[in-house]
Amino acid sequence: MQPKTRQEHHTCSLTDALNGANISSIFGSAIVSRKLRKYNKEFELDIAKFREHPDQAEDEEDEEKEGDGDSEPEDARPSSFRKAGSESSAIESKIMKKAVEDDEGSEDSTDWGSDSESDTDSSDDETQYASVRERFLKRTTEEEAAVKKEKKERNKERKEKERKQRKEEEEDGEGVWERVKGGIIPTEKPKMFAKDAEIDVNVVVTKLNEIIAARGKKRTDRREQIELLHELQSVAEAHHLGPAVAIKIKFAIVSAIFDYNPKVSDAMKPEYWAKLLDVISGTLDLLLSTQDIIIGEHILEESEVFDAPPYKVRGCVLTMVERLDEEFTKLLKECDPHSNEYVERLKDEKMVTLIVDKVQEYLERQSLSAELCRIYLRKIEHLYYKFDADVLKQKQGEIPTNLVTSVQVMEKLCKYIYAKDGTDRLRTRAILAHIYHHALHDNWFQARDLILMSHLQEAIQHSDPATQILYNRTMAHLGLCAFRHANIKDAHNCLVDLMMTGKVKELLAQGLLPQRQHERSKEQEKIEKQRQMPFHMHINLELLECVYLVSAMLIEIPYMAAHEFDARRRMISKTFYQQLRSSERQSLVGPPESMREHVVAASKAMRNGNWSACKNFIINEKMNAKVWDLFYQADKVREMLTRLIQEEALRTYLFTYSHVYDSISMLTLAEMFELEKAIVHSIISKMIINEELMASLDDPTQTVVMHRSEPSRLQSLALQLTDKVNNFVDSNERIFEMKQGNYFSRGGNQGGFRDRQQFSRQGQDWGRQRRDRVDNRAF
Repeated sequence: MQPKTRQEHHTCSLTDALNGANISSIFGSAIVSRKLRKYNKEFELDIAKFREHPDQAEDEEDEEKEGDGDSEPEDARPSSFRKAGSESSAIESKIMKKAVEDDEGSEDSTDWGSDSESDTDSSDDETQYASVRERFLKRTTEEEAAVKKEKKERNKERKEKERKQRKEEEEDGEGVWERVKGGIIPTEKPKMFAKDAEIDVNVVVTKLNEIIAARGKKRTDRREQIELLHELQSVAEAHHLGPAVAIKIKFAIVSAIFDYNPKVSDAMKPEYWAKLLDVISGTLDLLLSTQDIIIGEHILEESEVFDAPPYKVRGCVLTMVERLDEEFTKLLKECDPHSNEYVERLKDEKMVTLIVDKVQEYLERQSLSAELCRIYLRKIEHLYYKFDADVLKQKQGEIPTNLVTSVQVMEKLCKYIYAKDGTDRLRTRAILAHIYHHALHDNWFQARDLILMSHLQEAIQHSDPATQILYNRTMAHLGLCAFRHANIKDAHNCLVDLMMTGKVKELLAQGLLPQRQHERSKEQEKIEKQRQMPFHMHINLELLECVYLVSAMLIEIPYMAAHEFDARRRMISKTFYQQLRSSERQSLVGPPESMREHVVAASKAMRNGNWSACKNFIINEKMNAKVWDLFYQADKVREMLTRLIQEEALRTYLFTYSHVYDSISMLTLAEMFELEKAIVHSIISKMIINEELMASLDDPTQTVVMHRSEPSRLQSLALQLTDKVNNFVDSNERIFEMKQGNYFSRGGNQGGFRDRQQFSRQGQDWGRQRRDRVDNRAF
């Protein structure tokens, strides 16, 4: 028996490692098993790699055969084999020695030895070139080799046969079959009708029901279904089967196009959107041209009539158009608002409004008030936010009064809904849209009266989110309308609820503000994104904020000057105060750049009575480009704003410096603030009547005589301190009495408490009595 080579020795060792169970049964020793496991740890990586890719190892071995010829040098062995052999030869010799001593003379040992001899003998020609799979897993027999060879030949014959067949098909021009990777299993397109089949109404309707029955099934190809319906429509038109069948097929086509998009939240593809518009428009044209046809959801499929008038077809035109309108909104939301694609999609609104008009005409023939209210609301929602310049021109007499404008159309549609609607939601949305349209066209008094009579602000929080968004948009435009009419307090009151929250963008559904983690779930964010308004319906947020801050400035600055030393001065606009405080915290204040900085700088100038600087900060080129040029007739808005700044600056000046003057001429005030003398006289008279200014008018000299009844700064601070101390003592007394349990009793310390209250009132009335004495002396 020839001695084993080093490589064969390692091959046997690895074979023992992979067949540990057989070895342990042969040797019958637990010690050998444990030592083998310990020895196998050095080959774990190679064993795991081989088990993952046994075929790859076989291919590599085949390549080695072709490249190396009939011999395999020792250096060509894997490095892991060499390393294992060098490091573990001692362990290997001990294991094999112990195995031979324990089982000497056994049959298994003899058998193993015979196998080893046979392997050794054939190592020069067969085993030396055997694959890695054959070395480490099992010893292949001649039968297995024959089976493999036969299998390889069969595969070769099959491939040759397929190649010949493909070549023949290409020569015939019929093409070849392609393998489809996943997706819908291609099925044979069903034939519409046989060549000799007689086409009539019943056959077409039966075929239509057969196509519709596949709707919603798992393996249904939606595109093929649309093509089949179009083909069926052409067959019906070719055989003149009547308008009822044509309308029934068109309804099925519309439903199939709607179903083509699997996700309800996603928008429709543009090509199918164009098909949808054409099919719906053609359906409505056919309906309007046919008089004796009845369409409704109340008609059952068994009672449909297709062959003789009056035709009866199951379906709902209104639902179809409402879904079309929703798909149009989704398309606009999916587009980038700053791209040309958005403009192209927005052009389709003309087609959508024409479809709505056709449905309105059809429903007006049917005289169904409930459905008419719904289609009127659809028309209102496409109309209420659009500005019509003819309305203002008609007010000014530039165009004839008999011309129908959008305001008159809105009036007609909304009044019908007010009278006929049986649901609160439609009426509420119609009122809000009506107010919005009036406010957009400067009909301030009509819009104000309508919202006051509707009492919507009392119960709007119970409405659905879409209606609440419409309410917020309406209040925003109502505030802008009040500002254009110089009703500053009304404008501030309309906008204060929106601006105080700091979430104007979300309240107007014009975007989502970034939230902290876990504050908004993904589902909630998806729902809120679906509620967003299309970009062309947005309200300019910077314009809205500027109008609010300017209105707050015109109200707050005179009030702050009049109540400078009042401890109980209330805050009118929280947002405006925050802007002032943030400006005061800055160590270095430079020239204003943003809109907010311009308003803050103007407020400081007005506080000093400098109206011209205030006006220059509010009205300049930068502010005109950002805000004021966005108004219709912007020059009139700027003139109105200048006049308001002059008047409020005059009031602020009188509040601030009245204690400096004994008397001041009204002519001087008119020159300082560039106002007419009558306007100055009117402003000062209102201030005296409202007890805002302690003064009197001297008509012969046209002067304002100051009474100097206001307390000095020290006196004002002393009064403030007195009020705070009294409040502190009262609160402590109440807490003490509540602890003693006699706060609600009639006896005890009630007399002392009343004495302190009376003393507090006397201290508070001291200033008022002094002013009365001064007034008596003056007159």
